[in-house]
Amino acid sequence: MTDEDVLAEFRSCDALLEGHFLLSSGRHSAFYLQCARVLMNAERAARLAAAMARNIPRELRQQIDCVVSPAMGGLIIGHEMGRALDKDAMFLERPDGVFHLRRGFALQPGAKVLMVEDVVTTGLSSREAIKAVGNEGGEVIAEVSLVDRSGGSVDLGVPFYPLVALNFPTYADEDVPEELAAVPVTKPGSRAS
Repeated sequence: MTDEDVLAEFRSCDALLEGHFLLSSGRHSAFYLQCARVLMNAERAARLAAAMARNIPRELRQQIDCVVSPAMGGLIIGHEMGRALDKDAMFLERPDGVFHLRRGFALQPGAKVLMVEDVVTTGLSSREAIKAVGNEGGEVIAEVSLVDRSGGSVDLGVPFYPLVALNFPTYADEDVPEELAAVPVTKPGSRAS
């Protein structure tokens, strides 16, 4: 899939939104990719996951024992990546603000894990999830995502293979342009703070 093919998938289901958004990262943007909308169709989600799987180098794909994703955003695409790779898929939750495996999920000691996210902006959630996998006895050997919003600048500490890299500008609270600040803010992400 080309970048335009991926964006066409988002546009086809009104998942590329314009307005004033407070992202889960705490940054502001005039654009938001509502991955839940693009993933609500199982066939589309499967197509996107298959394309993501093809982006992973073969030698790395062969090392993967299981797939882990952070809830909420990574849940559906993580499950579809598990299907595309024929691997079990688990998810991390943070009921107390820190990621943990719950619901009986457990990693084998030394398990080679593929981390799967929907969107990466600053990489904060990804780094927290990668640390949690280490705390649970696994090792994240790479991460994939539908979208890299960092403009290619994010460092996750592991190889990173986004399906599409976008460079929609994001802003800290004190740097929001006047024209964006004049638009009412919406907080569409899953993180409480």
